[in-house]
Amino acid sequence: MASLPDPDSIPPPLPWRPRRLLATRSALSWAHGRAIAERAAGLGVEVVELPTDRLKLDLPDDPRRAYAEAKRTLALTVAPPSKRRLQPIAPSADWRVDLAEGCPAHCSYCYLAGSLAGPPITRVYANLPEILDELPRNLGQGKVTSRSRTRAHEGTTYEASCYTDPLALEPLTGSLAALVAYMGAWDADAQLRFTSKFAAVEPLLGIAHGGRTRMRASVNPARFARFEGGTSPVARRLAALRRMAMAGYKVGLTIAPIIAAPGWEEAYATLIADAAAQLADLPGLDLTVELITHRFTPGSKAVLDSWYPGSALEMDPEQRAEKRTKFGSVKHVYPAEVMKTLRAFFEAEIARAMPAARILYWT
Repeated sequence: MASLPDPDSIPPPLPWRPRRLLATRSALSWAHGRAIAERAAGLGVEVVELPTDRLKLDLPDDPRRAYAEAKRTLALTVAPPSKRRLQPIAPSADWRVDLAEGCPAHCSYCYLAGSLAGPPITRVYANLPEILDELPRNLGQGKVTSRSRTRAHEGTTYEASCYTDPLALEPLTGSLAALVAYMGAWDADAQLRFTSKFAAVEPLLGIAHGGRTRMRASVNPARFARFEGGTSPVARRLAALRRMAMAGYKVGLTIAPIIAAPGWEEAYATLIADAAAQLADLPGLDLTVELITHRFTPGSKAVLDSWYPGSALEMDPEQRAEKRTKFGSVKHVYPAEVMKTLRAFFEAEIARAMPAARILYWT
């Protein structure tokens, strides 16, 4: 099996820089919002101060050009009460906490395509103090992990990467570092969780995190890199995870989405072996694994087909089984036999290569 290249031999990708930042009037009334705008301007981003709280996008009529322009736009807004109100986020965590909405990456399986309406601009929130104020109100109230027999030791868990990749935005926002520091200073039975396809962890390494944050690297085999445009190479993600573990963070792997394309067994065996090699010699390692298979909805397929025409990623409903959600909507998942084969493979490979790792869930 071919291993990943030495991460130090791979030139680091440049941090994401939007072409423009649209700042609403209310966002600039917050110190954190002004700091984001100043940081963006310092990095050469065009900052447009809007006279109201209405986002004026001015996107082209052509869908492809509109997509490209939206992906180059960052909106600085205020999270309304409906966005600050924490919601359960099974099977990952008790509560979802949103620092932003949207992601600068170009993943042709992006689940946000079926979750967020409208053009795929990224929104970051200026009213961070109000977002942080919600966390203590939900302490001890979770029903996802807090009441799990196998995960209750994690305390009340808060997931920060449900609708975004917060590490991708960190050079512009500083929001993730602020949240990690908040959790580190909060003397509570609680844990922050975030997952990322990016590797620029430097702003987090020196924070007094108190062991209350778990970073997971979201990874897929290098042969599937064409489906993850604009992200850090997987070798760099794994190296970043090692650096976080060395800084005392709890860490994890989010293997997602698992793609049952030809040759998947060798590809994922190599990925697991490379992850094990990066983490093998770390004393006191606290390592988890989350396994999420590829799925799509009719709505997300339509959006992704418009964003990434000609993608080689298989999204054929005829090759999938239908799964009904509790709300009655349809998801296209791998057939039962494929799921059984996939699950058996991953459980065996992880037990062999990383026996100390805990698999949190399979979906």
